[in-house]
Amino acid sequence: MHAKVIIVGSGPAGHTAAIYAARANLEPEMFEGMMAGGVAPGGQLTTTTDVENFPGFPAGVMGGELTDKFREQSERFGTKIHTETITRVDLSSRPFKLWREYADGPEDKPDTCDALIIATGATAKRLFIAGEDTYWQRGMSACAVCDGAAPIFRNKPLVVVGGGDSACEEATFLTKYASHVYLAVRRDALRASDIMAKRAIANPKITVLWNTHVTEAKGDGDLLSHVVLKDAKTNETRELEVSGLFYAIGHTPNTAFLSGQLETDESGYLLVQPGTSLTNIKGVFAAGDVQDKRYRQAITAAGSGCMAALDAEKYLEELEAEEREKKEKDNSKL
Repeated sequence: MHAKVIIVGSGPAGHTAAIYAARANLEPEMFEGMMAGGVAPGGQLTTTTDVENFPGFPAGVMGGELTDKFREQSERFGTKIHTETITRVDLSSRPFKLWREYADGPEDKPDTCDALIIATGATAKRLFIAGEDTYWQRGMSACAVCDGAAPIFRNKPLVVVGGGDSACEEATFLTKYASHVYLAVRRDALRASDIMAKRAIANPKITVLWNTHVTEAKGDGDLLSHVVLKDAKTNETRELEVSGLFYAIGHTPNTAFLSGQLETDESGYLLVQPGTSLTNIKGVFAAGDVQDKRYRQAITAAGSGCMAALDAEKYLEELEAEEREKKEKDNSKL
């Protein structure tokens, strides 16, 4: 299969790119992935329950329902969606080559495209403690900004796991809603910058639990009510009553399939030219959380998906103009 534009990824960035590209008659093909990065097609939003900060839904919307609407709108304008994962690419020459999972051997024929949009997102790191499968999105989350204002967390004690800047920021953010916030740090010091660490420690609504591991989530089978803490020095355990547990231990950008062909930062996030979606390879664009380590919100991902589609459209127009000019020159020589 050859396409003008292939989009790899299916969250708000990928689908917004698809909608814009399809309406520009670019006939995009999307590979939405099948449990790529450990999550279902649609990305991190599919693991979220109530989404209250996406415009157009004053009463809120379930994460899965929102991703279904994204998909429906992409298909309405003609995007062809493949529920398959891309596991290998060759970006050394155009057309770019992509191989599908289970068809990526040396004898398998790749799909090709003139422009490629990478919107594979970043997967939140989790500890997978006992009880996590039961209470994920039932009191457990990896995004305080996304979920912290939910009714189940308001005026309740909460715990944040982590010791870096993100953990301090999320703990501070949650003090707007929580009765109290505990910050569980596995060492006897924070890895956060000095200013962020001092701000968290000085906050009267934050208690730092040093040398502490969270080992289990407990509740009534419906909602989280307690966590089990283990002292890293004494191995003693105790229960702490909380209504929410937030992981702030980082994200893993889903870029392994690129095999280092695109420039990234030290954490693996794709680098783009400021204010654009352009990567270091002409014709390859990046959108969403795979290139955004700061905001990581559905709405910002959607915005960058729009940028990627517009950048791809402009690139293809320039490509077609160059090819027409070359053909005219060749014809003039005859």
